[in-house]
Amino acid sequence: MTIILGTSIAGLIMALGKKLSPLLLGLVLLVGLLAFLNWPQEQAGQTMTKKLTPVKVYEVSNKLFPVTIDALGTATANESVTLTAQVADTVTRVLFDDGDKVEAGQLLVQLNNKEEVARVAQLQVSLEEAKRQLSRIKNLASTSAASEQLLDEQQALVKSLEAQIAVANAQLDDLQIKAPFNGRLGIRRVSVGSLVRPADEITTLDDISVIKVDFNVAENHLASMAIGQKVTATSVAYPGREFSGEIVAMDSRIDPVTRSILSRAVINNPEAELRPGMLMQVTIEKQVLDTLVIPEEALVPNADKQFVYVVAENNVVSEREVMVGERRPGWVQIVSGLNAGEQIIVEGTLRVRDGSEVRVLNRDTLES
Repeated sequence: MTIILGTSIAGLIMALGKKLSPLLLGLVLLVGLLAFLNWPQEQAGQTMTKKLTPVKVYEVSNKLFPVTIDALGTATANESVTLTAQVADTVTRVLFDDGDKVEAGQLLVQLNNKEEVARVAQLQVSLEEAKRQLSRIKNLASTSAASEQLLDEQQALVKSLEAQIAVANAQLDDLQIKAPFNGRLGIRRVSVGSLVRPADEITTLDDISVIKVDFNVAENHLASMAIGQKVTATSVAYPGREFSGEIVAMDSRIDPVTRSILSRAVINNPEAELRPGMLMQVTIEKQVLDTLVIPEEALVPNADKQFVYVVAENNVVSEREVMVGERRPGWVQIVSGLNAGEQIIVEGTLRVRDGSEVRVLNRDTLES
């Protein structure tokens, strides 16, 4: 039929060519060429092959499905303090560097203490002399050569000097800045010769061997939380790392504004990887379900309902409504609507509809 059509068009063109101008002749030739190229190329006894939509499927199965609570928290040190001076005086010695690890009681900064040292020395001399006088008066009193009143007065003088020495030693201690606990120091804020006053920051000290993470959880999760419950935390500073800890405290009140409860977890930090102030993503495990689980991309929402496309053994698709339960990133629990062993479409859902025939690309390599 194609040959006959081509011959007819060619004859017509030759007949018209003698009567038409070159421009019209070219137009006729173009129309004839387009008609020839677009003429159906069917051969007798043959039908066109039906095109099947390629898809990938997932085999539904029961899995352990942890139900979790996610929250954002802030890391704080186990113990934290800003070191300051108790009195106004000049720094004479700085005995630490930025970021040093220190132990409890370690001397960090010495303030000018010359006057206090001299005062203690003077009181020590006076105390020794008072004790010698007390010893002589006791001997005289034993022979009735000294009165009891004189003995009492000397004893009171000794006690007074001992109390003054104790006060002077306390003043000496105020001129020494010591570490109150084991930890790591921050940036040094003073130098030798600096005049420091009460409340002036000298440095910071943090005990980060254990990190506390404070986070808020919505009140509807309150019944699922308890002291000692395990948590995992992540930080953008360590992609792919998880830090394990447990809940150690929960506030006694629900915040009436946010309707959430403040909770605290502790995480061991022996390598000092976590630092105070970090933003932490906290995950709390509520329970572990043994249930049907499918990839989230298999769901096809329609209004307030969820559907999936089930592929039968004859590669025909059927649309089915499902009821969704708990969700996790990338996965959902199926409460009803599917059975274990059925295959659902996870790639190609937008190209199929109920009753479509498909070509499954991964049937031989399915991973449940």
